[in-house]
Amino acid sequence: MKKLSILIALATATLAVLFSIPAMADVGALAWSPGGMGGMPLIALGGMIINADTLRALQQGFNAAFMQGFGSVKSTLDLIAMRVPSSTLTENYGWMKELPGMREWIGQRVINNLESAGAQLTNKHYEHTIGVDRDNISDDRLGIFTPMFSIQGETVARHPDELVWGMLPKGFTTKGFDGQYFFDTDHVGYTAEGVETSWSNTGGGAGAPWFLMDLSRSFMKPMILQDRQKAEFVSLNRPDDTNVFMDRTFLFGVDARYVAGFGFHQLAYGSKAALDAASFAAARLDLETQRRPDGTPLPVMASHLVTGPSNRAAAEAVLMKEYLAAGETNTNYKAVNLVIDPRLG
Repeated sequence: MKKLSILIALATATLAVLFSIPAMADVGALAWSPGGMGGMPLIALGGMIINADTLRALQQGFNAAFMQGFGSVKSTLDLIAMRVPSSTLTENYGWMKELPGMREWIGQRVINNLESAGAQLTNKHYEHTIGVDRDNISDDRLGIFTPMFSIQGETVARHPDELVWGMLPKGFTTKGFDGQYFFDTDHVGYTAEGVETSWSNTGGGAGAPWFLMDLSRSFMKPMILQDRQKAEFVSLNRPDDTNVFMDRTFLFGVDARYVAGFGFHQLAYGSKAALDAASFAAARLDLETQRRPDGTPLPVMASHLVTGPSNRAAAEAVLMKEYLAAGETNTNYKAVNLVIDPRLG
């Protein structure tokens, strides 16, 4: 009787425990250990056990796919933009109002003040996130996500280029560091006598834009990419993270901080007028006849004609035909390099 009483008590206690466990909501067979491996909860779902080791391997695999895609992109922004490292939220660029130059030292030094008022670029936050359903991990269907993370890498790597090239046509309506539109008719210029005058780096018009630039310099460019934080692969991939607990979704994403802006307007001429020999010659003359405040020539020489596919035929007619229709020599033949970028229309 005593043994029977003990068995009944044990059975009663077991039933009490079993009936006190709430039903799970359609997640299959579930085993959970609050200790897990390395302090991380361990979940067994179908074919794959989700624990610290598998999640670490998962992140490494996704990160490798991301980096493969990231590394496959050939950036072109360095052709027109200077990369400027940033250490704060906002950087000042007032010093860009004038291209620096050496002068003969007669008397006292002439100080090039680094003005900052109204000449700032503020970094922006960017992100790209992919959610992986927990069931796809437990069912060992991770192969379907590898191409997705490679594509994510390509997307993230191309984004700074998209910003810089996409910013260029906005120069007709966006102010630069001198307070004028980047492409404007009223920049400050100087005569041979050092008298202040207006200088134009735009040809007007309302068609597809094209740009004549001096891109020969290593550290001075018409555009800027201000880089505060390079793209970083991050994740929320613990089984007890809120996103996993509430939505069954592991999150893998990229964070970055940077901004695109305008640099030296003295190195670029923008126009929406019809691109032909006459407009090209006018742009080249304006770009190459600038002067410093002391009247000395500014050493700017056009090196690239930059435009979109819609202007390809016109640009090639100006630069790539050795002889004109009547048989005479084309004096603009290969005068500058031609760059066609689809982001310019």
